[in-house]
Amino acid sequence: MNRWFNTAGPCQAERHYMLSPTERLPNLERLIEQLGYFVIHAPRQVGKTTAMLALAQQLTASGKYCAIMVSAEVGAPFSSSPNEANTAILKSWKNAAQHWLPADLQPADWPKGSSISQALSQWVSNCPRPIVLFIDEIDSLRDNALISILRQIRDGHPRRPKGFPQSIALIGLRDVKDYKVASGGSQRLNTASPFNIKVKSLTLRNFNATEVAQLYQQHTQATGQIFTEEAMRLAFDLTQGQPWLVNALAKEAVEELVPDLSQPIDADVIRQAKEILIQRQDTHLDSLAERLREDRVRAVIEPMLGGQELGIISNDDRQYLVDLGLLVRRPEGGLTIANPIYREVLPRVLASGPQDSLPVIQPSWLTPEGQLNTEQLLQAFLDFWRQHGEPLLKSAPYAEVAPHIVLMAFLHRVANGGGNLEREYAIGTGRMDLCLRYGDVTLGIELKVWRDTKPDPLRQGLGQLDSYLAGLGQSQGWLIIFDQRSKQPSISERTTTVLDTTPQGRAVQVIRA
Repeated sequence: MNRWFNTAGPCQAERHYMLSPTERLPNLERLIEQLGYFVIHAPRQVGKTTAMLALAQQLTASGKYCAIMVSAEVGAPFSSSPNEANTAILKSWKNAAQHWLPADLQPADWPKGSSISQALSQWVSNCPRPIVLFIDEIDSLRDNALISILRQIRDGHPRRPKGFPQSIALIGLRDVKDYKVASGGSQRLNTASPFNIKVKSLTLRNFNATEVAQLYQQHTQATGQIFTEEAMRLAFDLTQGQPWLVNALAKEAVEELVPDLSQPIDADVIRQAKEILIQRQDTHLDSLAERLREDRVRAVIEPMLGGQELGIISNDDRQYLVDLGLLVRRPEGGLTIANPIYREVLPRVLASGPQDSLPVIQPSWLTPEGQLNTEQLLQAFLDFWRQHGEPLLKSAPYAEVAPHIVLMAFLHRVANGGGNLEREYAIGTGRMDLCLRYGDVTLGIELKVWRDTKPDPLRQGLGQLDSYLAGLGQSQGWLIIFDQRSKQPSISERTTTVLDTTPQGRAVQVIRA
């Protein structure tokens, strides 16, 4: 059977290119041998379900255990009614057992009205092997339903392995102490209780660069179509090993962009695939983008886009974005967007509203030969900003970085003619860097905001732009200072431009807007 890169649901070895799903979760079998109850948490689309399905099948096939992965998600609608949640969950578990386990390991019909604890005790008593249970989507439960199932598991824990499952793993986005227990998800358990029996909390990591290469080489071995070394390195750099993105880039590359198996997948193809994924916003990317509407996500992403300090934001809210996979903590400290593709998706989503609101803009910035003329682009931007800046700022979803968002919307309109727009931003830098590439022209742009009680950011901006242009290998660029101080003249009156130089002598168009 032909295999392919999978972007929908758990991987299956006979159908999909896949790595050993348990390599990224070492020593699980030791935890199980030691009768451990543990937690596995990681962002969505990193392979938790695939890993647990594979491990369960492996353990059952060994003849030593009756292992199965089940889900608690069907109990989510019954958060305030533990009995109804129990009934729905047990029905789902019985169906899963009938599908995944041989007949002699399946549970008998549970008496009507059985609790989860009673049902598991009965199953263990009748099963010829110790039971290992992986409970997926546990944090989809809330309130009384969640507390009930955790307490039932804790109650049965002392009876293992002869009166209760030998080992149970809870699988979800977050560690057990962060499970939501109040309506609306406003409170946490704050402690491992009522699951204080766990011996370990594990996180499923992303692929490393070697594993990305190994995955792509499976396609080469199966079809003969190669991924160049540069393509594989770029795929890792763009995704930082996020499994869904790694597979999605390759799937787009080999199935859509270069279906001719005699042709290699090079770095340019991976770049094209990246742009397609970002523009198309498939389910995974779209679901992340939807999170931007949440207040606690906005509280972190908004200052990050503007390069500002986070201010007073609860650890729970910061951890929430890490658990979602939107952010990672750098080894040297500080939060950053998890990978370059997410870094592109987030501001593009925010700029989509203003972009849809843009008036018709004729591409006056192009020469007759179709090349970008930066002087004409500057004049086009000034005209656009003076005329449309005020109303478009009101359409931007994040008020604190509205000027950034409107500028990106304008530059997207420019890039859509045949270029691309790259962004760099980080907490505490007080800046956002943009790079517009169009044909042979590369334009580096630094964005600064002048706020009340702050000094004019011109000198700092020129110094920061110096290093950015040096990294781009450019001798000139733009510095845009958005004046957001109170009681300023209208945008049409205050927007000006003047030529200046950086400390290293690079020519800069300083635009005050």
